[in-house]
Amino acid sequence: MTDYKHILLQKKAELEAIQADSSQDSKPVELDQAMVGRLSRMDAMQGQAMAQATARRRKEQLQRIEGALRRIDSGDFGYCAICDTDIDPKRLQVDPTLTRCIKCSA
Repeated sequence: MTDYKHILLQKKAELEAIQADSSQDSKPVELDQAMVGRLSRMDAMQGQAMAQATARRRKEQLQRIEGALRRIDSGDFGYCAICDTDIDPKRLQVDPTLTRCIKCSA
């Protein structure tokens, strides 16, 4: 469990650092046509939408990491939330935030 906790804490720190660095990406797009042409504004708006979607995914990943850390602390880590059987360690190595075994994931 200590290895999983270390991996999760490291991933959490990485995501939080990325989140802090990318806070500028989701600021409102300047709509002054004198400053930016129409196509450039559309590109900027598309870039902003992509940055916001990435930020949402990052936030969801952080929430999954927090949940996994809580399960480690409570002793529930590695057990399926549906059927309470062990989650295959190979699956947890790929993604330690998983909450379901392969059977219940389908």
